[in-house]
Amino acid sequence: MNLDKIHASLAEYAPGYDADLVQRAWNLAQRAHEGQFRESGLPFVVHPLAVAEILTEMEQDPETIAAAFLHDVVEDADVSVEEIKADFGAEIAQLVDGVTKLKRLRFQSKEQQQVENLRKMFMAMARDFRVIIIKFADRLHNMRTLSHMPPTRQKDIARETMEIYAPLAHRLGIFKFKWELEDLSFRYLHPQQYYQLAREIQQRREEREQLINEISFKISDSLQTAGLKAEITGRPKHLYSIWRKMQVQNKTLNEIFDLTALRVVVDNVRDCYTVLGHIHNLYKPVPGRFKDYIAMPKSNMYQSLHTTVIGPQGVPVEIQIRTWQMHHTSEYGLASHWRYKEGNRKGDRQFEQKLSWLRQFMEWQVELKDTNEYIETLKIDLFDDEVFVFTPKGDVIDLPMGAVPLDFAYRIHTDIGNKTVGAKVNGKLVPLDHKLQTGDIVEIVTQKGASPSRDWLKLVKSSQARTKIRQWFKRAGREQNIEKGRELLARELKRYNLNLSDITERFDQLIKRYNYNPKQGDDFFAALGYGGLNVASVGRKLYQLTLKERAEEVRLADLDEVREQRDTGRQDQNVVIKGADNLLIRFSRCCKPVPGDKIVGYVTRGRGVSVHRVDCPSIRGAQKERLLEVSWGEAENQAFPVELIIVAWDRKGLLQEIMHIFGEAKANILAIHGSGQNDGSARVNLTVEVSSLEHLRTISERLKSLRSVMEVRRRQHK
Repeated sequence: MNLDKIHASLAEYAPGYDADLVQRAWNLAQRAHEGQFRESGLPFVVHPLAVAEILTEMEQDPETIAAAFLHDVVEDADVSVEEIKADFGAEIAQLVDGVTKLKRLRFQSKEQQQVENLRKMFMAMARDFRVIIIKFADRLHNMRTLSHMPPTRQKDIARETMEIYAPLAHRLGIFKFKWELEDLSFRYLHPQQYYQLAREIQQRREEREQLINEISFKISDSLQTAGLKAEITGRPKHLYSIWRKMQVQNKTLNEIFDLTALRVVVDNVRDCYTVLGHIHNLYKPVPGRFKDYIAMPKSNMYQSLHTTVIGPQGVPVEIQIRTWQMHHTSEYGLASHWRYKEGNRKGDRQFEQKLSWLRQFMEWQVELKDTNEYIETLKIDLFDDEVFVFTPKGDVIDLPMGAVPLDFAYRIHTDIGNKTVGAKVNGKLVPLDHKLQTGDIVEIVTQKGASPSRDWLKLVKSSQARTKIRQWFKRAGREQNIEKGRELLARELKRYNLNLSDITERFDQLIKRYNYNPKQGDDFFAALGYGGLNVASVGRKLYQLTLKERAEEVRLADLDEVREQRDTGRQDQNVVIKGADNLLIRFSRCCKPVPGDKIVGYVTRGRGVSVHRVDCPSIRGAQKERLLEVSWGEAENQAFPVELIIVAWDRKGLLQEIMHIFGEAKANILAIHGSGQNDGSARVNLTVEVSSLEHLRTISERLKSLRSVMEVRRRQHK
């Protein structure tokens, strides 16, 4: 990698470019990042240089290359957007600002910070498409050098890449980024499966290449005889796509035959169909495996003919046929568009139409204040495959996989969606939750005076339809929405044995999490009413806040009891100190001893005697003269808090079974928190009250007997 290579590439595809602009951007990047190093130990400036090189491979304009050099100077160095604007102009400053994360603002959680960074990036992308191209190149180089990061960061970055950036690259048709981002993410998220699959494929490489060469030669000979000019190449399928196919179809690698696809590239569309005829004459096509993306292009501009034929020895082989222009578009998608070539800034209608989904995306993202719902809806819009259906007039409408007639209705027009009362698919009446398939002809039945139902929010798949339904309810009547919101929340809280009066004190704390001012309580309830906030998510957060407060109340009650003992000079009946009376006794919070544990007393400074388990790390190395011999007394009906950690393979119903065991054991749960782990396991942390060590052992044994539970242990603070 070097600067000369970047200048040489620019001179080749953008003759007459502003070399001084690019050079000045590089010079500033060097100064700004001086003394900074990456995790690999290399100077930080190798990163913007690598990002710029990736972009020159895509033949991006000089302004984009300059912005690539500068893309981290605001985020990681002491350079402001205003300085960039003054030195390089508003266009480059806007590109740099678009890829700069919101690091200096305070957020209530890591998830909220991620959402706000995504919002900012998409807004910048809507203004200038080149923002996302720079971001892709930035993420690709970071993924290529991810081995130098700590394991936890590797998984976090790989997961975000797999869930957001790879599907976004797919949505934009930039497959050159998509495939590599997926394979790199796969490597860090599932390393064992990745390397095992790579070894198995390598072992079969020679056999596979022999098959492809035989088919290629036969097709080439047939096309040459017919006077057709074509380039035929074998394209190995990417590891992640093979692994996904094995998972979805529940097959082993030996049962996956089309590990390599053949690609035939010709000069024009007519030749594409002619080549298809020759191939079908040579090899028998597999029924139902032909797709014409030339006549019906994907929404990301992808065009090609796909067919699967039975090759030698009965092995299925996928063949793609396309023109050179289609091939270039399939590699770089919207990024290959002429809009940012040769200084043309006028734009064109086709390009804007291809980005129409982004405009719709911007509409609904303003409505979503719930962090989890934002991420989930984003994944639906980016991840899901598409179905292509027809209007009665023959127009093609693309919808997300799993879409229903209501999604179709709202795609046609908002008023049609709002007045929908029924639907016909292929001439037959179907319910509104009917899942549409590619090729369906859809007709919507409307009725004057009809209006949406709140249940529709559960049926529709597309974010566009969901947004339009919410907007209708939002306009339908503020007072009605406020009342409906209170009703929905009250109903949700009943699931946790709570009511609205129970949440008064923590209500202000809650609505701040959703970016509402405490004085906007009615706005919050109105958002619940028209569906702008997810009531299940709100109810769950309120319940978690309640558990946290109850645990704190128990702790404060314990402190009050200790103070009372100190004031009256009374000794705790649960513990007896050998050779001493009337000393203040308290149980340590680090190891939480219970009757039956071997214990020891530790004389604190001004807070009496702290009782610890003998194996507690907190008293390791303590002065012997400050340790006292203590034993358990004979007090009954006492409860002692204990922190437990349960590790299990995650599955449906696990938490309910755990709660049931504590209920049967009459052990009061003070706090509970569960989280999924990267390896498919779940970790549950609980604070529970028990009467003795025997009581705790009984509960632990019952928990260990649960299906998929791997470990139950007491938490030991260090």
